[in-house]
Amino acid sequence: MGYAVLPMAVQQDILIACCKNDLNMINIANIDDKTFPEFHVKVTEYSIEKGGPWHNYFLCGFRGIVEQLGLTSPVGMDVMMDGTVPMAAGLSSSSALVCCSGLATMYANGGHLSKIDIANVCAWCERYIGTEGGGMDSSISFLAEMGQAKLIEFEPKLNASTVPIPPGVNFVVANSLVEANKARGDSEYNKRVVQCRLAAQVIASVRGLSWQDKRRLCDIQTALSLSREQMLSVVDEVLHPEPYTREELTKILGVSDAELVEFSLKSKNESTLDMTSFKLHDRAAHVFSEAERVYSFQRICGEGAPNAAVVSSGEWQIF
Repeated sequence: MGYAVLPMAVQQDILIACCKNDLNMINIANIDDKTFPEFHVKVTEYSIEKGGPWHNYFLCGFRGIVEQLGLTSPVGMDVMMDGTVPMAAGLSSSSALVCCSGLATMYANGGHLSKIDIANVCAWCERYIGTEGGGMDSSISFLAEMGQAKLIEFEPKLNASTVPIPPGVNFVVANSLVEANKARGDSEYNKRVVQCRLAAQVIASVRGLSWQDKRRLCDIQTALSLSREQMLSVVDEVLHPEPYTREELTKILGVSDAELVEFSLKSKNESTLDMTSFKLHDRAAHVFSEAERVYSFQRICGEGAPNAAVVSSGEWQIF
């Protein structure tokens, strides 16, 4: 987590019908039982398989709430699930499942958490599946309002502000039908996180900062006391557009390959450990430009612009 985001929710959802059982069992079933087979496990004997089958996402939410509430004897649960969020389509079906699981587990065990708190829990507990995710998906799942977007900021703590969408503006979400499972071992998801981390570390090293403890590009901006626009210039000055190699990175950072793995390449699964090519310039430029675009769009919405395309400095800008 780091820079602010500006998401909005879609109508598609995940639904869970749940009741307690006296067997200390988690019994998970899905309306579509051919695609999603049943799963059964004792409440104290489950494990979460990184990149594993669908029920592992339910277990992420279950474990997150159990840990957050400090439950030593969570109740058994009989769960029936259904959903209309397309799988692996970039619409956060996995996060929706984790959030729904967390909510069901909280209520089944008589817990009480605010929307902000449960959003925080579901953001970090989804990482048990092996993804280096942020907090946007879980936050908007719990904090969304009809017809509104939300400016969600993570520093110094999670905060959400309503951003009214101007009248006449429509957003078209199209499903390409190309699936991308972000928890799969060969997914690019965690690799992008590692590349952003390395971009931050290389910039820190070149600019004379301690880099070993740097994990996020927003931390570099803070350390350099520069604006987001100025950071785009730093990216162009420090990072070359061509992909970096492992050997190049070890020379820049002054470390061995083993130390590069320890300080930079480790993630929630092992898919990042053998990376050999790193698009540091493009990743960093994307992060800083998107961070700036978030606040630009918030400003435009606040001005009541009639559509999402506005003229700025004589040029069309699409937000």
